[in-house]
Amino acid sequence: MKTVSVCVGSACHLKGAYEIIDIFQKLIESNGLSDSVLLKGSFCLGKCCSGVSVKVNDGDIMSVTVDDAGNFFEKNLLEQGE
Repeated sequence: MKTVSVCVGSACHLKGAYEIIDIFQKLIESNGLSDSVLLKGSFCLGKCCSGVSVKVNDGDIMSVTVDDAGNFFEKNLLEQGE
């Protein structure tokens, strides 16, 4: 099971956190990953300078924008497998 934490704090909220969550939810469903990916909101993860802070499991915190959310999902959840 992979856990994807998306910051929903003030700065990330303004940068599109809820849009990114919506994109991830749709991608999880359309790729049949509902049983293997847990999507959750989190408060400040840091690294919110250029986008929304997102972390997969205990990995690095990355900045994700609405425009690159699909690429992030593909690279970090589809290509890396279970």
